[in-house]
Amino acid sequence: MPAITADTLTLPRLDAIDATARPRSVKAVSTAPRGHEGEGFPVRRAFAGIDLTDLDPFIHMDQMGEVEYAPGEPRGTAWHPHRGFETFTYLIDGRFIHQDSNGGGGTISDGGTQYMTAGGGVLHIETPPEDLVMSGGLFHGLQLWINLPREKKLIAPQYQDLQGRDFALVSSPDGGALLRVLAGSIAGHSGPGISHTPLAIAHLTLAPGARIEIPWPHEFNALAYALSGQGSVGAEQRAIREGQLAVFGAGDTVVIEADSRQQSNMPSLEVFLLGGVPLREPVAAHGPFVMNTRSELVQAFEDYQSGKLGTVPPNAIQPFYG
Repeated sequence: MPAITADTLTLPRLDAIDATARPRSVKAVSTAPRGHEGEGFPVRRAFAGIDLTDLDPFIHMDQMGEVEYAPGEPRGTAWHPHRGFETFTYLIDGRFIHQDSNGGGGTISDGGTQYMTAGGGVLHIETPPEDLVMSGGLFHGLQLWINLPREKKLIAPQYQDLQGRDFALVSSPDGGALLRVLAGSIAGHSGPGISHTPLAIAHLTLAPGARIEIPWPHEFNALAYALSGQGSVGAEQRAIREGQLAVFGAGDTVVIEADSRQQSNMPSLEVFLLGGVPLREPVAAHGPFVMNTRSELVQAFEDYQSGKLGTVPPNAIQPFYG
């Protein structure tokens, strides 16, 4: 799991936590079920079974892989529509190419992200490039769906191609944990990109036995998903392991600690940490659309069927099958 890394001893460090700060407790820990997406790549449904009020402003998240593909096996998605939300794709290992009907496009590679605002509607595709399909290799990433507030549901689509070098890298005070700020701001360290919903997203790597306490805005919710390894989270040190999501309650900080012993194939605790300001609006979601009402959902499907969400461009990339 290379992503973007650095020598923690040379990085800026989080400030010491104020003694009056209150660590958040853990409301629930759930285990993500496995499934398949798009043209057949394996995923874990990280938010399955969690109440939307705890996820708000997030809607859906898949852990894609981690999988070692043989030549000819890599799969992506075909062209498909979205409306009413944003997709945040973070690729830890491997490569994906993106293209959309609004002119956006680029290659996401190790440690990079793409941020696509679907807004009023867009068609897009994400698929491994031909050479990766032919060679096979390691593939691992996450895709997060971020809801848009009612007044921004139909804004113009936008695409942001953000590489790993753009992220803020910060260490815990003792250097035992690496914090990559992928979006938003954490303790004054800001990630790249423009979000239409106030949020913070980070990827943490904790060495065996390492502990980190991160200041977290009281108005944000907080979620921590274990990508690999095992450890504990929250004020009460609730156990967490690969493929599990922790939902935090109220408080001022998020505490995460790695077990002192890790498996040889997972030498560190890797955590995807995220939170944002809840929108507290009605959610009507079905398939590729996230709206506020059923009638808006029906309109989205009708607009897609009539071609109002865009058209596949003449130079469109297509999934490649080896």
